[in-house]
Amino acid sequence: MPTTFLRRARAAVLVTAVVAGSLALSAAPASASGKTSAGGDYAVTVNGTTYDPAAGRSTKLDGITPTGRIAVRGVNNGFDIDVATLGVYDYTLTGAPDTQRMVTKPTTVFASKVPTLTSAQLSGATIKSLEIKDDTLVVLFGTSAGKFKIQAKDGAQGGIFQMESEFGAPVEFVHTLAPGVFYFVNQFTGKVNFGDGVDAVPSGTGAHQMLLGKDSPQVATKTFQSGTVTKWLVQSGGRLGGVLGEDAIELSAGATNCTSQCQAQNRIRGSLPVPSNPTDPTPIG
Repeated sequence: MPTTFLRRARAAVLVTAVVAGSLALSAAPASASGKTSAGGDYAVTVNGTTYDPAAGRSTKLDGITPTGRIAVRGVNNGFDIDVATLGVYDYTLTGAPDTQRMVTKPTTVFASKVPTLTSAQLSGATIKSLEIKDDTLVVLFGTSAGKFKIQAKDGAQGGIFQMESEFGAPVEFVHTLAPGVFYFVNQFTGKVNFGDGVDAVPSGTGAHQMLLGKDSPQVATKTFQSGTVTKWLVQSGGRLGGVLGEDAIELSAGATNCTSQCQAQNRIRGSLPVPSNPTDPTPIG
């Protein structure tokens, strides 16, 4: 996987001067306020075919039954989706050149983000709709028991990922961090963040000098927390997102308790105080 990311990152350096204006901060899902200065560009591989629409154009798929993992590869991040679990695996930051990057080489942040679904809930899973446009992806899965949506943005940081379940009952989501990344209590905010405790980006070349993030729940209750795993019980129509960088440590009140048409109005765009980066963070437990 890192080889693929490096190849796309090198290509991005060559084309940035030409396409940055058309790619940077293009229209995104309501949940995905990704920050990047050099632009993003997702390519998605389904059943052996790669879809990577030209700048400003979109590709839409529907009614497809995946026969294996769906590979999502971007300039700034990428991951795999396994239709067998509807889980996301190997969520990785590429470290591509960008003023907002927090790493300088491919770094896997999450080993997995998996909803705990029964075989009945997973039965008949298909892609009801999938749309790629520049640096955004929205994919909706349908099963015999409900729906599951994944939204992502190819940004270096910000609110760039979320999963939503709609099965008429709560669903447990399990987040497992990759080796070297851990959950810790931020000394300045008292809230739980995740990161690697490493100042990876030289001073003056990035907005942050260490990898920082947080889980972003809405209508969800945390049921377990360790240094590497969190478990959330997400109500039907609720969501569990991921936020990276400055947005992960700003002093916000958190999302409101709603399940419909609420993400956009809950977004906060840099209007809140941002404390210092934590020093010497210690894994929980």
